[in-house]
Amino acid sequence: MTTGFATNPADILPEDANRAVLVGRIWDPRVSGPTPVLVDGDTLRDISKLGPTVSEILERDKLVEHLSNTADFPTVASLSEALEQSRPGTDQSSLHLLAPNDLQAIKASGVTFVASLLERVIEEQARGDASKADQIRTEITGIVGDDLSQIEPGSQKAADIKKILIEKGAWSQYLEVGIGPDAEIFTKAPVMSAVGYGAHVGLHPISNWNNPEPEVVLTVTSLGKIVGATLGNDVNLRDVEGRSALLLGKAKDNNGSCAIGPFIRLFDDHFTLETVKSADLAMAVDGNDGYHLDAVSSMSQISRTPESLVSQAIGRHHQYPDGFMLFLGTMFAPTDDRGGSGKGFTHEMGDLVSISTPSLGKLVNQVDRSDVINPWQFGITALMNNLARRGLL
Repeated sequence: MTTGFATNPADILPEDANRAVLVGRIWDPRVSGPTPVLVDGDTLRDISKLGPTVSEILERDKLVEHLSNTADFPTVASLSEALEQSRPGTDQSSLHLLAPNDLQAIKASGVTFVASLLERVIEEQARGDASKADQIRTEITGIVGDDLSQIEPGSQKAADIKKILIEKGAWSQYLEVGIGPDAEIFTKAPVMSAVGYGAHVGLHPISNWNNPEPEVVLTVTSLGKIVGATLGNDVNLRDVEGRSALLLGKAKDNNGSCAIGPFIRLFDDHFTLETVKSADLAMAVDGNDGYHLDAVSSMSQISRTPESLVSQAIGRHHQYPDGFMLFLGTMFAPTDDRGGSGKGFTHEMGDLVSISTPSLGKLVNQVDRSDVINPWQFGITALMNNLARRGLL
């Protein structure tokens, strides 16, 4: 897969796109609003006859079977044309790709990989000061080691380690959710606020230490059934969350801070949850200054199963009538210096972030400040009014 913004569908679609069932959304200039679509080669087909929103369509029984006869759905545009318009700076009233989800809640799992677990502890100890990270990393790993991968969260072994660390004054709230019985499940962003392929992702202007978080995002129905997956960038402000975990909302939820896409791939005989569990996510960051970073996040290293994370998010204790999207967490923990010795990685404005895996394709976004990029204006009320005008409600 190439880096940068693509105009060739093959550059963003799964390697086996010819047999993948891919659904998403476009901004449709014919109706000045979003249209749910099915990807059929270079053709985008309007599937709104199955439901006015992607969240409603995903609730249908035998959805993959319904979508198999592509001729039932009219052509709305070409994917090539949509890609041409799906990049920062293009006319947002024209055809372009949107995040593939709409009315689903956007949830995220935190501290689900050992590699990023230790970095979260370091952030906490550094109180948001990147210059202290190296020293604290050495001190923490000297106490707990750098391999917690053999510890099953919630196990007796985890409880024993917790007791020892408390005695040494080294226990952390991040270790609590990393190896304790309860996962960290939080609301990443408001409904309808996610951006899609090609859009800007935003950093709050107060942040000077931040990073992308490449993740698999599960698509879950109102009944708790996992029906598909896509890619996501759970943009994170390390200095803000590091000052206090109570600033999680400020660190995680800003204009453009949640990217999802390019499409949701539905589970079928060729793509299952087991495919997700064995996926390797590649990420590249390319800066205007010539900076380049490559990283890989392997889902096989996750400390909690996707099923267990979903079960902690939904059940008798919590319902999601429109379903939800669940970020599964990342093992990406950037420690290589950029911009100063000991400061680790942080973004520069204009960075291109590419997240990819063969079974789900590629998500590309460009970094800028949250107060500079296009404001979020099309929310739930705008969607309902638009669908009503189109006679779809």
